[in-house]
Amino acid sequence: MQQRLPSRLDPPIGFAHRGARAHAQENTIDAFQLALRLGATGLESDVWVTSDGVAVLDHDGVVRRWGRKVPIADVRRADLPSHIPSVAEMIDACPGEFQFSVDIKDPESIRPFIDALREASPDIEERTWVCHPDWTLVATWRSLTHAKLVDSTRLARIKEGPERRATQLRDAGIEAINMHHTDWSGGLVTLFHRFDRYALAWDVQHDHFLDQILRMGVDGVFSDWVDRMVEALARQYG
Repeated sequence: MQQRLPSRLDPPIGFAHRGARAHAQENTIDAFQLALRLGATGLESDVWVTSDGVAVLDHDGVVRRWGRKVPIADVRRADLPSHIPSVAEMIDACPGEFQFSVDIKDPESIRPFIDALREASPDIEERTWVCHPDWTLVATWRSLTHAKLVDSTRLARIKEGPERRATQLRDAGIEAINMHHTDWSGGLVTLFHRFDRYALAWDVQHDHFLDQILRMGVDGVFSDWVDRMVEALARQYG
């Protein structure tokens, strides 16, 4: 069995992808609450902003109205389906010290999202990981927030090479890189750790891959299957 490499976090964060997605309707209060009851130490979702400026949690950013798909950005908060929670509602319904990872799909949502965090809870901003696939855009958010900033990418997109990217993230004040679990190796995790950057792995669904990626020393994993993720963390760090 591969020796477990050190993580910068002991134990790593177990992010419930879209809440307990494998166990409940994704991105709902019920899913987020269930994820925490199952032992997740982090929650993950995507942020969009309604036409009246409310930050809400949904994956696709569209809803069905009058038989067609309409962007959330064109809909008032009061007119959204009841299962879509606002950021403030989720935080109020899920008290605790969990970490919160969000994908910023629409860059215009970053300011309303940060405002919602600050209004909902005085300390959750420091436990929030803000993700986007364009690290140069993410770098411009450094002055807006003291949340952790995350470069969400794939290894094949890092044309300048991982070591150069690690240098760029460090110099830009971006704390973490998030890649698909198949992109990671123990050597790559160690490289980003050498630059004091966190290594996160998404779409880790099965026991074998959970154990494998955790032994590489990653600092957080994202999974739909919260029960499997929690059990794998206990095996590797219990």
